[in-house]
Amino acid sequence: MSRRNNKNTSKKHMKTWKKVVLWIIALLIVLVGVGAFAAYHNVKKTADAVYQPSGAKTVRDADSLLKSEKPVSLLFMGTDTDFDGRSDKGRTDSMMIVTLNPKTNTTTMVSIPRDMKVNLPDFPQYSPSKINAAYTYGGSKEAINAIESHFSIPVDYYVTLSLGGLKKAIDQVGGVDVVSPLTFSYEGQHYTKGKLEHMDGNKAMWFSNMRYQDPQGDYGRQYRQRLVLEALMKKAISYKTVINSDFLNSISHNLKTNLTMSDMLQLALHYRGTNKNIKSDYAHGTGEMLDGVSFQDVSGTEQNRISSLINESLKD
Repeated sequence: MSRRNNKNTSKKHMKTWKKVVLWIIALLIVLVGVGAFAAYHNVKKTADAVYQPSGAKTVRDADSLLKSEKPVSLLFMGTDTDFDGRSDKGRTDSMMIVTLNPKTNTTTMVSIPRDMKVNLPDFPQYSPSKINAAYTYGGSKEAINAIESHFSIPVDYYVTLSLGGLKKAIDQVGGVDVVSPLTFSYEGQHYTKGKLEHMDGNKAMWFSNMRYQDPQGDYGRQYRQRLVLEALMKKAISYKTVINSDFLNSISHNLKTNLTMSDMLQLALHYRGTNKNIKSDYAHGTGEMLDGVSFQDVSGTEQNRISSLINESLKD
């Protein structure tokens, strides 16, 4: 065979090989595209399942703020259900106002005492009542209305997560690292003051739930809850977590929110830097007995302080 024929044969082989490679690449692109679409579809399905409008009065156009990457606020509510055999609606044992400011890369977290004495806007017949009962009587709508009414702040979004859901969420992100502010044992778990501990969902759940052994009572528990939520946010506010179907599926039965899939992606893509600086505070109250019921009385001065703090954190 001549050298010219050899060259022609080699060129034909090269062309054939290039075609095969291109077909393989094209097939891979299609398969990846189909896989990505399927993954997105699964996540979208789960996001739709946990979506629930609050029904509360609208103070601001939250979606417009989110699309413009403006500071937004969320009311995080932790319910005392879905663990230890409980299945009732329950109350909001933890309530935190969380603001995310992408301009200053700051997250501000403020705890509200579960026993804060309030007048419920839509349930005057049950007023005064503890603020954690707002959710029991009127769901997220009443909880939001009560917060906005007493603190004169806008609540753009809400997230309700049970203790059981918190446990699952923490396990899905591989645990959280928290330094305990005190030494105690609770529900078979031990915690050491000043020690950085890697906690799985079970250990973190009981860490954030213990109240009666803490010298500061519910205020001490609020602080530990903020520590756990802060550690979880540092891991969870990411694009990879939001599109992780296992993460959302694991907590879908324990979570309700008025954040859509689009909202979640917007937060993950453009607000993840807010976990660089995390500020925390809490509304101070004093004990008060009323008809044999123990309340925390948060003064008007203190409510104004919290109002100023939150509204300041929402400035662009």
